Amino acid sequence: MKPAIHPNYHEVRVHCACGNNFVTRSTHKSDISVEICSACHPFFTGKQKLLDTAGRVERFRRKYAKSDAAKAEAAKTEAAKADTAKK
Repeated sequence: MKPAIHPNYHEVRVHCACGNNFVTRSTHKSDISVEICSACHPFFTGKQKLLDTAGRVERFRRKYAKSDAAKAEAAKTEAAKADTAKK
């Protein structure tokens, strides 16, 4: 490593709005105030509702099922017309 090109890391105290405090290292020289931390964020606490992607896929399939059925019916009709034209 080259000397004197890397930043100095200092121990800083992080204060969250929920009251949680912890110490970490940072190039920032003073204390850090945050609004959300891992102790109060819904994703980390398990309070976040996960979106049901299976429901979205099912809704997509229902939406385009009519279109797919119409295309299949049109293909059958075309094939029937082609068979009768050959005879």
